[in-house]
Amino acid sequence: MKKKYRKLARNTDYSAYRHPRWWPTWMGISLMWCIAQLPIRLQWWLGKMAGLLAWKLAKSRRHVTEVNIQLCFPELTAAQQYALVRKAFIANGIGLLELGIAWFRDPAKLIGITRVHGLEHFEQALSNGKGVLLLGGHYSTLDLGGSLVTEYINSDVMQRDHNNPLVNAVMTRARERRYGTVLGARDLRGLFRNLKKNHAVWYATDQDYGRKDIVFAPFFGVEAGTITATSRIAERSGCKVVPFSHFRREDRPGYDIYFHPALENFPSGDDLKDATLLNGIIEREIRRAPDQYLWMHRRFKTRPDPKAPGFYGSK
Repeated sequence: MKKKYRKLARNTDYSAYRHPRWWPTWMGISLMWCIAQLPIRLQWWLGKMAGLLAWKLAKSRRHVTEVNIQLCFPELTAAQQYALVRKAFIANGIGLLELGIAWFRDPAKLIGITRVHGLEHFEQALSNGKGVLLLGGHYSTLDLGGSLVTEYINSDVMQRDHNNPLVNAVMTRARERRYGTVLGARDLRGLFRNLKKNHAVWYATDQDYGRKDIVFAPFFGVEAGTITATSRIAERSGCKVVPFSHFRREDRPGYDIYFHPALENFPSGDDLKDATLLNGIIEREIRRAPDQYLWMHRRFKTRPDPKAPGFYGSK
């Protein structure tokens, strides 16, 4: 985080952001609020346009997405991979505009077009009394899907703070209205404390967090650095790990939320086995709607051999 922003990190008091340097951010946030008031079909169309614009202009992100799609879907033809990259930008463009719904509107109004599958699996896991770790992923419905989930269950969330303190303030305040507690990404004490209270906590493991405390486990057949913290958390707390996901319907406006049975015999005592299991679950969910995943992230940045050339080159 830039030095001038350090003092404002996690400051959610809007009065701290009156200086003119924050006015451009306020303008962007105001635009998000205005778009959030539009009918959902129009929002989706605008999101599609935004995604196509990014696909055309964001060459670095497009390169990362192309590499990821090539690595993860080698069975597709070049034309099919090209189409999937384009669809991924569209899906994430829509997801960007859906932030406005999650942050500024009441997601309860979308219950009529939302279907929940397997809620009984979550309820059974919670009855264990030691908390539930909701194993999520970085799907394009990230914020809106999470907000919709809280219409059906009580949940806390772990978040990585945004680099822009004002955006982070808006995001955190919005999530505090939806979730019981908003924990920092490194607040393990808070996580264990909440699990001990038999809370459910949203948690994601599907990004490249560097070389510390990881194993290399297959993800779409590619060795990916995967954190071992999930096993440590489950071992120490005795919580249940429940995979869940959320996707946008393609045929008409609407959303699907999926809860799956809690993992059995987890952790196993074998970090590689556990990481392979978790990656396989996330991969299975991604295959429901491959375009609705955050392929713009350099998931395979950390390689088993630190001296080996990276997949993404210098772009």
